[in-house]
Amino acid sequence: MINAQAIPKTADVRIPLNKERFFRNVLLATDFSPASDQALEYVASLARRYGSAVYLTHIITLDGYPMISPELAASSAQKMHAEAAEGFRKLLKSGRLMALPYKVIIQEGNLWPALEESIKKYDIDLVVVGTHGIGAIRKVLIGSGAEEIFRKAKVPVLIVGPAAGNEPPYELEFKNILFATDFGKGAQREAQYAFSLAQEHLSRLRLVHVFQHPEAYREEVLAIEKEHGRNQLRELVPSESELHCKVDFEAALGEPVEQILRIAQETQADLIVMGAKARTSLAGNVPHTKAYRVVCEARCPVLTVRS
Repeated sequence: MINAQAIPKTADVRIPLNKERFFRNVLLATDFSPASDQALEYVASLARRYGSAVYLTHIITLDGYPMISPELAASSAQKMHAEAAEGFRKLLKSGRLMALPYKVIIQEGNLWPALEESIKKYDIDLVVVGTHGIGAIRKVLIGSGAEEIFRKAKVPVLIVGPAAGNEPPYELEFKNILFATDFGKGAQREAQYAFSLAQEHLSRLRLVHVFQHPEAYREEVLAIEKEHGRNQLRELVPSESELHCKVDFEAALGEPVEQILRIAQETQADLIVMGAKARTSLAGNVPHTKAYRVVCEARCPVLTVRS
């Protein structure tokens, strides 16, 4: 582990209007790729906005070398530690974390268990990862683990996908937020994050539910179902405080991923918030899931909240 700069025990943290304290401690999982560099830009911008402490972690794994001798494994691990240390030196020398409290962590082990250990140890509120797509929708990632991370992490995960091309401002601002929900059991918690961010940033927030098979409904029944869907969306609006954001509701028809991406583009969304169903097995190995497709194709970052 390399302690690059001390993180104060208490930090001046901007608290969202609903008084939830999140984004105090932000962790970036990096493999030093261009995708991770892009995610770092969002981490720095977010940390300036919220007064966050930043944790940078790189996980060394020898999973690809199961048959090598212990001596060769030790030599390989030593070499990868040196490469990781050099990667962090270059990253820190770039000045992108100037004036921000940060800690650098180099770990050995499998991706998720090692990352989970850091999340618990450092009381992480948000994990950030960058993805680098290959082809139209191939599994990405720091290895192939981004989906494993957002399926298993108990804290929200901000994923910066390959289509999210614009660099964030010096202090991150989310002026247009899209929250997509299927009204699953985690919808209330997912909505809480969307509303907290929207109120903090004085955003325009659009709540969206997509009816996947409109052809199964008669036209008059579909109109009733759409209104019912909008009413369910309205029920997610917090009632305990005056809203400081503009809220819209939309019940869309069609294939969910296509509709979410369409609405995000039409509303010029700079953040999509959505739930991610928890998986303890096969996380990251189920092809073409809706959440992963949105992450890969969205032109803005996606905040996933595990159901």
